[in-house]
Amino acid sequence: MQEWLDSMLALLALPRFGLSTLFIVSFISATLLPMGSEPALFGLIKLNPDLFWPAVLVATVGNTLGGMLDWWLGYGAHQVVDKWGHSRSHLKAIEWLERLGPKACLLAWLPVVGDPLCAVAGWLRMPFWPCTAYMLVGKFARYITMTGALMWVFPGGLPGLGG
Repeated sequence: MQEWLDSMLALLALPRFGLSTLFIVSFISATLLPMGSEPALFGLIKLNPDLFWPAVLVATVGNTLGGMLDWWLGYGAHQVVDKWGHSRSHLKAIEWLERLGPKACLLAWLPVVGDPLCAVAGWLRMPFWPCTAYMLVGKFARYITMTGALMWVFPGGLPGLGG
């Protein structure tokens, strides 16, 4: 198992593959798997400052496509979630989301709740393309904000990673 994990990490090494690795990490981190793509984006930009905008765009597209997958998973899971549809907190959350509509997907950038929010938007059968557009805006704003903040706080790179 350790050998397989080491080979996967070597395959996804940022200096070797760059933007393609960032895309994969961003896509996976937008699914319901607990993973963050900001460190990968920051690391790639610190190694290649001239890739700032391409890297932000690749991360945004990968993360948005992952959010779109979440939407489709939620859309297909409607029957499974129905069995919990009568709890008070569930009904309040659904009411709030229905009131906001696709604009709720602007919050797809939030840790912990953002990715499930995309799935719930699909489960509620909110319009796919407006939800995607709001996801894209929210995720793009997150990457610009987080990367800018990391570059400001750690101008020489993250401690222990060189730079």
